[in-house]
Amino acid sequence: MQKTYDPEKSTTEVRGGSARKMNLRVLVISMVSVIVLFAIVYLVYTLTQSNPT
Repeated sequence: MQKTYDPEKSTTEVRGGSARKMNLRVLVISMVSVIVLFAIVYLVYTLTQSNPT
């Protein structure tokens, strides 16, 4: 059985958290990239449609 308490580690390391707060940066960059991707797909779709007569 594995010990849950390790006196050599900080509380952030024990709970598996990110000490440098890189998680927020990854979430923001991925959200922006998804929005840009959808915008590109939408623009390509609308520009390739013919005008209604």
